[in-house]
Amino acid sequence: MSFGEQLRRRREELGISRAELADRLGVSRSAVGNYETGVSAPKEEILLQLFDALQVDPNYLYQDSFHTTAFSCSGEEQRLLEKLRRLPLTGRQTVHALVNSLGQWQAELEAFRPAAEPRVIPLYASPAAAGFAAPVFGEDYEPLTVTGDVPAGAELAVRIQGDSMAPWIADGSIVYVNHDPLANGDVGIFCVDGDMLCKQYYRDPLGMVYLFSLNRRRADMDVVFHPDGGRSLTCFGRVIMHGLPLPE
Repeated sequence: MSFGEQLRRRREELGISRAELADRLGVSRSAVGNYETGVSAPKEEILLQLFDALQVDPNYLYQDSFHTTAFSCSGEEQRLLEKLRRLPLTGRQTVHALVNSLGQWQAELEAFRPAAEPRVIPLYASPAAAGFAAPVFGEDYEPLTVTGDVPAGAELAVRIQGDSMAPWIADGSIVYVNHDPLANGDVGIFCVDGDMLCKQYYRDPLGMVYLFSLNRRRADMDVVFHPDGGRSLTCFGRVIMHGLPLPE
């Protein structure tokens, strides 16, 4: 049942005519009719008088509307609402005026609040440049403004060269990297004996580490590390992308 239907039913239960209710509210008889038919809604100050005139709390007139709009209150909000209901009409009007003033004040603050500075991450020209802990001489990177297309957790970006990670990572495309720990199947930026590579990572239970090319036609670019092989391997970051199947 809508607000207007609840209003009309309660008015009739109390034996109050539209004209009598209009006099109590200080509005015209047609205004009350509009409230009941849903043509218009009473203003806040009229609502407070309406609740008193009909001897109901707000939940009575809005109860079905709350259900249809998934209305819910937290425990704190419910306690505040109960306190509001216990106030006399003048007290409730004061609360409404205060809340409206606070809302206007908040809107004015938001209007004058300076926009947040955009976040910038380094975009390295190649995986080799990503091996530096910080950009050197500004030669191998450019600042990249983080927009909606950049993953929120990205800490740096790298432009990939070559087709060994195609089709998932095309030659010349940009990948976004963070410093999260690698799990099997993740793609990372690695330094292998001084060479910088973008590869898919896998470590087996015996400690063997495999760096795979996603493009299996470039399997010749795969790298295998034995636990006692003496080769150096450093990971500079995890490429942010969905999990991929390991090569067979």
